[in-house]
Amino acid sequence: MIGDLLVRGGTVWTVTDGVKDNCDVLVSKGRIARVSPDIDVPEGADVLEARGRIVTPGLIDCHCHLGLWEEGYPPEEAGGNEKTDSLTPHLRALDGFDPEDTSFLDARRAGITTVQILPGSANVVGGVGSVLKTWGSYADEMVRLHPSGMKAAFGENPKNLHKDRGGMPTTRMAVAAMLRSALVDGLNYGRKLEKDPDSPRDLRLEGLLSVLRREIPLRIHAHRADDIMSAVRVAEEFNLDYSIEHCTEGHKVASVLGKKRVMAAFGPFMIFKSKLELKDCAASNVVSLHRAGAHVSLITDYPMIPVSCLMVQAAQIVREGLSREEVFRFVTMNPAEHLGLADELGSIEEGKIGDLVIWDGDPFDGTRSPDVTVIDGEVVFRKDGR
Repeated sequence: MIGDLLVRGGTVWTVTDGVKDNCDVLVSKGRIARVSPDIDVPEGADVLEARGRIVTPGLIDCHCHLGLWEEGYPPEEAGGNEKTDSLTPHLRALDGFDPEDTSFLDARRAGITTVQILPGSANVVGGVGSVLKTWGSYADEMVRLHPSGMKAAFGENPKNLHKDRGGMPTTRMAVAAMLRSALVDGLNYGRKLEKDPDSPRDLRLEGLLSVLRREIPLRIHAHRADDIMSAVRVAEEFNLDYSIEHCTEGHKVASVLGKKRVMAAFGPFMIFKSKLELKDCAASNVVSLHRAGAHVSLITDYPMIPVSCLMVQAAQIVREGLSREEVFRFVTMNPAEHLGLADELGSIEEGKIGDLVIWDGDPFDGTRSPDVTVIDGEVVFRKDGR
């Protein structure tokens, strides 16, 4: 059983209750038990000195592919896209990732304690993702939430990657049509189960039915503005809980997305613009989305950029005119809300999971880095190696 941990005397960025100087944080049994000055050290507790340092909640990358595209492995070992079929809702990212991928260590070194891993964007429907801790020996030990959403994709990837198969989709029209058709199949499957609960299981349609019943959201890959609006149109047609993943040209339709308070997992923007969909990608687009009222989280989309670049991107957005307080929510509280885990993660509050980072200086300063990363009240990384 994890014992008590006291982080003593730091400058605590709570995210939801301001900044508290010379403050202690007590974690007991993996949960934050108390946030206040001068907490008495419980018997047997470990103590981390944080005087002169900044203490924050663990960072969250709500869209990446850690363990599916493994660091240093040849391309044929990549496991994020099942390209033999454009509709694969029965796939689970949890079954295909490698917890020994060194990118998980890179995440802990960068203060990232939680990630959502998703299938890639080759398919119109790609399968379900999972929310994981960045520490653990095997998949089930790392899971925070499963399933966390069904991956879907609009745009260049699904329409171009299946051309050699000689069937749909080869156009944007076909991508939308195939998604609608799959959702209708899910509806019909649900009606069949209502009439005959003992009907044979269909794993493909079970996942779609979960989306239709709003048990899990549809996580929709969409870069271009027209694809974003097509994604919104189809999702609302079926009254789905949904998010837009990447949202690169979201600034072009920001007023619409803002009114709808759309969940946007934005990025990455520190990227080589390797295809047409990325030609207008820029840090300033985040500012437009946020100011219009959209709900923004920053992502690395690892392996598109290193997972360690999450805070580097955040710093660049501060340069575009948003405050550090606003932007820090994009890597903490907002992704927690994006994932439906705001009661557990994203801020330093009593009762929440004890994911903490002790920084050797301002997290927005690229020359600074975490001294210590804590997950569930357990130290999982120390810069000094102890």
